[in-house]
Amino acid sequence: MTPTGTNTGFALSRGVVLLFAAACGTAVANVYFAQPLLVTVGHDLSMSPALVGSLVTLTQIGYGLGLFFLVPLGDTTDRRRLVVSQLLLLVAALVAVATARTAAVLLVAMAGMGLLAVVTQTLVAFAASLAPPDRRGRVVGTVTSGVVLGILLARTVSGILADLAGWRSVYLASAALTALLALVLHRVLPRHHGAPPAALRYGRLLRSTVTLFARERLVRLRALLGLLIFTAFSTLWSSIALPLSEPPYSFSHTAIGALGLVGAAGALAATVAGRLNDRGLSRWTTGTALALLAASWLPLAYTRGSLWALIAGVVLLDLAVQAVHVTNQTLIHALHPEAGSRLIGGYMVFYSVGSATGAIAATTLYAAAGWGAVCALGASVSCLALALWACTRGSETDAATGPAQAKSGA
Repeated sequence: MTPTGTNTGFALSRGVVLLFAAACGTAVANVYFAQPLLVTVGHDLSMSPALVGSLVTLTQIGYGLGLFFLVPLGDTTDRRRLVVSQLLLLVAALVAVATARTAAVLLVAMAGMGLLAVVTQTLVAFAASLAPPDRRGRVVGTVTSGVVLGILLARTVSGILADLAGWRSVYLASAALTALLALVLHRVLPRHHGAPPAALRYGRLLRSTVTLFARERLVRLRALLGLLIFTAFSTLWSSIALPLSEPPYSFSHTAIGALGLVGAAGALAATVAGRLNDRGLSRWTTGTALALLAASWLPLAYTRGSLWALIAGVVLLDLAVQAVHVTNQTLIHALHPEAGSRLIGGYMVFYSVGSATGAIAATTLYAAAGWGAVCALGASVSCLALALWACTRGSETDAATGPAQAKSGA
């Protein structure tokens, strides 16, 4: 981990990349810990079902606000200081959640926790900025694999810890791990790297995020693809517990949470997609992954009759979504590395909108028309993403071989 002089003045070793991945996974997991704990938390604090349901909503709202208002700061301030500060504030929010004795305190703390969990995206942009252009795809892929594992394993980990020591132990354990990561990152990461941060006032910084999206067609296209793939992703993961908790399966919450272990295959796709992007194969990766995403809904439609069909569909869907997600982030960051935090933060706003849309639509459809309608929705959104890529892929020829890959000789 000793600096040896790369294009950023800092040697981004595999150990440091894995540290980035671990920090990203730990931070983003906080957004999803509550999902299997809602009933227990509601009973403990005497909260109504509607109020309990708002815990997840407030956390997501906080995360969405943080993407727009906090992540862009990475382009104007020392990223190491920003990351460590956000992690320490996140520790405070986690402790507040773990010690909350009233519903009001818990709701405010959960919103704050979601707001600060966007340090995940600050870390992604930081890692991309430290990586040499010919390794950027692999670095983003590896770091994103940590995000994938954090999202998919959060429910499993929170369920196990809650069974062993109560729901509060989940957030206390996360606070301790987050504090440790803040200390390690403070010691390992460089104080300054690359060009000096842009000298922009905060208001102008936020406006420039909107301006970048308005100016760059590739960013808009990739953000729209991100919205669609995460709508499909959320359509599955926000509703899969419903058919699995009913006959013929009648799975427990722990068993349903273990399905996240199957979805963790998406972490492998993130790494492979990063390598393919470094070889200049971003269009091929995107098209292949979107075709797999559309195809995944066929086995998923047979979930009630075959657990193996469900597993096959989950693996295909997660592989596809993460491959496109890594490709999107790699291409977007390569356009304007000096504005990487703004671009990735803005892109992730579309991710949040897609996730919320999929969750609301899937649960509503399941109640009205059953699992078949949910799969039809997921397949339709996935086919729409594939059609969008097919209609616009020619316009990405130059962008796909832009700054990052051109420097690598791709």
